[in-house]
Order: sequence, then structure tokens, then C-alpha cells
Amino acid sequence: MRVHAIVEDLATAQRAVEAGATIVQLRVKASTAEVVERGLGFDALGVPFVVNDDVAAAVTLGANGVHLGQGDSGATEARSRGLLLGRSAATLEQAMAADADYLGVGPIWETPSKADADPPIGLAGLRRVCAAVDVPVIAIGGVDASNAAACIRAGAAGVAVVRAATDPHVRSAVDEALGAR
Repeated sequence: MRVHAIVEDLATAQRAVEAGATIVQLRVKASTAEVVERGLGFDALGVPFVVNDDVAAAVTLGANGVHLGQGDSGATEARSRGLLLGRSAATLEQAMAADADYLGVGPIWETPSKADADPPIGLAGLRRVCAAVDVPVIAIGGVDASNAAACIRAGAAGVAVVRAATDPHVRSAVDEALGAR
């Protein structure tokens, strides 16, 4: 779970895997049919594949998992289908209450990738969440090669990147920080 690349299409997913992504998440805000259409080929990338918000699409595509936000339903179905379950958390309370195999926690910093993002929690907030939960925490929100290692040093198991999904320097920074743990 070192580098979680959040992408909207197969071409970007392929470039992200070439750059070192260890998980690819398809994030498309659309109907299940469109998510399925856009997700074709993701299962052949050679890394775990997660679908954002849509359990039915994840099942149809043969994805390894689904990532659900705070307001998304489907956790029970995801569990019954044997899918890896990721949940978003923007606060310590949300993180502690989440039924998940991993947590996407943030935003750590301000991010232009999500206009309706919660206020940034910073490294101190990330550190508190990492210390309080017993599932892997993936830091998200404003993460790039310049600050990914700081997230790992704060206790995160990995980072999620949108703008930096195809930057090989992110994987290098994460690997280096994990090696120093």
C-alpha cells in the first residue's frame, strides 16, 4: 500500500504503475455502467485495483477492493463479496469509527484535486490518527514527492496521490522513508 494512485482512466493508470504505484484506484463520478466502461483493463495492470464509491462496478470489474467515503453505502456488500474495504476519514473520530481494511486519511494539506475537501489536518492530525487505529493509514491530500516521506515518518503506511500519480519520485520518497523506519 505504499503508493496509491488515484486515476480516471487506463492510460494514466498504466503510467502510474510504471512510475511505481502499488495500488491503483479508479475514481470516476459517474453511473455504474460508465465506471465499468472506464475500468476495463485495470485488472491486468499487475497491481491491486480499487474502485471508488461503487461496489457493483468493483464486482463487475473483478477489482480487489472498493473505497467508500463517509457518506457512501455498500460496506456490508463489499465485505460479503470479499472486497478489500477502504474508507475515507477526515477526523480522528471518523477514523476510529470506520469499519475498514485501510483508511484514506486527509486531506493532509490543501489540495486542488478535490474542491469540496475537508480542512487540512496536517502532519500532527495524521500522526494522531496513525497512533489511534490498527489498520494501515494512507495519507491523502496535497501529497507529492516533496512531502510523501513526511507522511510516512508521521506513521502512514503509504500515500495516495492524484496530481503526482505518475511521478516516480513519489515511490522513491516513500520507499526511502519506509526503509528508515
